[in-house]
Amino acid sequence: MRIYCIVLLSSLLFSCSNITKSERLPFADNSVVAHRGAWKEKKLPQNSIASLKEAIRLGCFASELDIRMTKDTVLIVTHDKQYNGFTIEDTNYKELAKKPLSNGEILPTLRDYLIAGMTNNNTTKLVLEIKPTSSKERNILKTDKVLALVNDLNASNFVDSYISFGFDILQRVVAKNPQLKTQYLDGYKSPEVLKQNGITGLDYVLYKIKNKPEHIKSAKELGITLNAWTANSVDDIDWLIANDFNYITTNEPSLVLERLKKSPLKNGYELVWSDEFNYSGKPDDTKWSPEYGFIANKEEQYYTDSIKNSRVEKGKLIIEAHKETIKNKDHGNPDFLKKSWKKYAAERKVGKYTSGRLTTKNKAAWKYGKIEVSAKLPKGRGMWPAIWMLGENKNKVGWPASGEIDIMEHVGFNNDSIFGTVHTKAFNHMKNTQQGKSIFIDQPNDTFHIFGLEWTPEKMDFLLDGVVYNTFVNQHKTSAEWPFDQKFYLILNVAVGGMLGGREGIDDTIFPQRMEVDYVRVFQKK
Repeated sequence: MRIYCIVLLSSLLFSCSNITKSERLPFADNSVVAHRGAWKEKKLPQNSIASLKEAIRLGCFASELDIRMTKDTVLIVTHDKQYNGFTIEDTNYKELAKKPLSNGEILPTLRDYLIAGMTNNNTTKLVLEIKPTSSKERNILKTDKVLALVNDLNASNFVDSYISFGFDILQRVVAKNPQLKTQYLDGYKSPEVLKQNGITGLDYVLYKIKNKPEHIKSAKELGITLNAWTANSVDDIDWLIANDFNYITTNEPSLVLERLKKSPLKNGYELVWSDEFNYSGKPDDTKWSPEYGFIANKEEQYYTDSIKNSRVEKGKLIIEAHKETIKNKDHGNPDFLKKSWKKYAAERKVGKYTSGRLTTKNKAAWKYGKIEVSAKLPKGRGMWPAIWMLGENKNKVGWPASGEIDIMEHVGFNNDSIFGTVHTKAFNHMKNTQQGKSIFIDQPNDTFHIFGLEWTPEKMDFLLDGVVYNTFVNQHKTSAEWPFDQKFYLILNVAVGGMLGGREGIDDTIFPQRMEVDYVRVFQKK
């Protein structure tokens, strides 16, 4: 009796110790969910215990797995409805297990998988996808068995959430334990509907969440977690990171971990404004305004709001210059009335080129922050694309007292360089004192590059693909040197010719030419 009591007491102490330890586990502090484990890099079987261990080794926050149930109600981990030619629901586990995975593993049961996930693991939780079955009754049975097994193994702290395409499955999870985290996969229900049903998260395929960006805002307002699958490209991963998704489900966990380290969010920024151009037609008029006519710098193009010159198609903003004749109709452009440009505008009764110039003036402006624009540039002598900013007080104090920030300028006669420049009352090109530097750019016309500005009260850093190539420091003198403690608005344009772009003439054989913009993102400190 004494030996039995000692054994029982030891067992209880061990059990309590394990619970306490698991509750203290820190787990990884990132948003990476390895889709069916981290299988791709090392060519491991998906949903294998080896792929789970690789996700743990990489330090992913979670590893997702797919759960099915055999004819004899054994819970197994595999994705497809069939395994080795057998329909899983109609086949006993013993028969299915005869065929090992490609790495020699026996087809894992959920019990085996959970135990593996609790062993030598203090980083990676599990995301359990409960696959719908052939009937609602079987869905309930399967869901109950999953929850019971997790409870029996004392694995709750290792399970982050339960996900499913079956709404009834998630409703069953909520009914059994409303404290459990759940995520819906099907993509057609709004965050409001999920909230009403006690479901705590959405996990939608990327294109569906991109087509419904309003879901992101409402989910955050409602406290619904955000997940998306499967993000495998740098563009998709960066978009999810920028929008501060709670989870990123991916076949490329190492890439996501790498992109997280490079994200502005890593340094305390949050996304405050963006255009991802996930629509078609004219640019979003809640964010952008077109500018018209001949504006400045003795440029040869006439700016229009024609969809030929500025449009969104296939997820990209296109600003396109064309060689065509257009009459100077003024369009009520106030810049025409300014003395400094009146003669220039009047001389151009007819324009030989058209193009687009978009601005966020009177719609969005920012003081300090990090701006990133992913773009591909036009090619050819005479082209002069720019991504730049002007101070909101320009109409009051004039240029250059208002300040100008040229995040990126490029001229066609010097195709392999871009410039980052600051203009102020003390430093400007009229005095030849502008503060700027150039950097080599590889394949600017064929490859998207990220043109960036990081702007604080102390300095401005100009970046190409994350590399700082020019820094302008606040000397703390007067606004003549630093007029940058105010809001600035953004401008995107493609000029033709002009004082800089036309320095070596214009090649009329190159048209049309376009700047393609993949996204514009503005971050500010939280």
